[in-house]
Amino acid sequence: MAINWTDAQIEQVVSAVIKNLGVGGSTVANANGWDSTQYNGRALIGVYADMNDAIDAATAGYKAVRAMTLEEREKIITEIRRLCREEAPIMAKLGVAETKMGRVDHKTAKHVLVADKTPGTSDVVSSVKTGDYGLTLTEMAPFGVVGSITPSTNPSETVICNSIGMIAAGNGVVFNPHPNAIATSNYAVDLVNRACYNVGGPKVLVASVVKPTLDTAQIMYKHPAIRLLVCTGGPGVVRAVLSSGKKAIGAGAGNPPVIVDDTADIRKAGKDIIDGCTFDNNLPCIAEKEVFAFANIADELIDAMIANGAYKINSQQAEALAKVVLTEVKNPKTGITKKTISRDCVGRDAKVLLAKIGINVGDEVRCIICETDFEHEFVQEELMMPILPIVRVNNIDQAIDLAVKAEHGNRHTAHMHSKNIDHLTRFARAVETTIFVKNAPSYAGIGFGGEGHATFTIAGPTGEGLTSARSFTRYRRCVMSDNFRII
Repeated sequence: MAINWTDAQIEQVVSAVIKNLGVGGSTVANANGWDSTQYNGRALIGVYADMNDAIDAATAGYKAVRAMTLEEREKIITEIRRLCREEAPIMAKLGVAETKMGRVDHKTAKHVLVADKTPGTSDVVSSVKTGDYGLTLTEMAPFGVVGSITPSTNPSETVICNSIGMIAAGNGVVFNPHPNAIATSNYAVDLVNRACYNVGGPKVLVASVVKPTLDTAQIMYKHPAIRLLVCTGGPGVVRAVLSSGKKAIGAGAGNPPVIVDDTADIRKAGKDIIDGCTFDNNLPCIAEKEVFAFANIADELIDAMIANGAYKINSQQAEALAKVVLTEVKNPKTGITKKTISRDCVGRDAKVLLAKIGINVGDEVRCIICETDFEHEFVQEELMMPILPIVRVNNIDQAIDLAVKAEHGNRHTAHMHSKNIDHLTRFARAVETTIFVKNAPSYAGIGFGGEGHATFTIAGPTGEGLTSARSFTRYRRCVMSDNFRII
């Protein structure tokens, strides 16, 4: 029976997870000073002090799931979905409290999306070919134990989404969560294990560590039991996984551009872009990051954005804001100074960012917009915050040229609002992104208000695209020569 959580109950659980965590009476704190292994006197299931122990537990989980039927695996996944829906408000509030990023209502919606639209065992299918020389069966088999690196932007969503797909494929899983989202990630690990145990499965099917670090990640990369590595994160950690020498799936960064031409429904485009850009305060890597608008409709588009919660700042205010959200960091080895995104600004509300430059607005403001040139830092950097630069262009050729350059060859996601099929086709061919969303908010690209399955591991660098259970399998062939063809 589903629990309808009250605000007070949610606060109680979140407070307990953050403040009262500990293992064996000791406290192992994450970057925020919180521990991530126990609450209300109950140890989180599947969370270990040592990565080697976590891998051993995941290996045992793999052996257990390999002995299960597909029907039994699907029962576990069904229970994971149920608990994910039921505890979505807790994980959403916990994620915002721990990381200081995003919005509780949007994170709640993301958990429901994961529960409803992450494929299960039905995604793992076999194929058969028959002919004059007999029958060949090809099946999708598990890798074994999967090592998964998860981000701080979508911590529990990624853990649960990966768990569903990897378990459906027959794998065991060990996680090395982002250090800034340990409590939230490990709560999700516990949820998956509770779901498994609730329906008669092993007590530990997926595992994690108390304090994930670069060292625990290195243990994961090198451990002989780990047969597949899956990374959802920034460029650095993706490069590390891809250079591990093992089969790896890398879901990297993006900087998704949006083109709006003069055939688009401008009012709808303005609303869709703001809705997509502000979803969880622009944390999803698919979210709109910069707009290239035809000059003859740019004013109308800006008006539509303002009508849907955008606040327009002038060029001087934009420069002041850039100094706040982008900070200069000196590399101690090379001595080179480079601008990087301020951790304190990522995923924050628009009103919080505006307040940093002396502009006070209410909750009705969801997004900060400004007109810039192509070279502006807001265009070139993936900010992951509700700031949206708008660049005026003269025609489709200029729009496509600049949008492709702004995407930086990530081939992640791009968007376009247009009724001109030729324009849509030309941009899709030129930008070559994994996801291309037409005339809708960005989140339609992961099945939220759009067709298709959901995932929070979008593997552009390694080519798997929107991962699902079949992405975590290897193909095995069984041949019967000269037999089993009955026609």
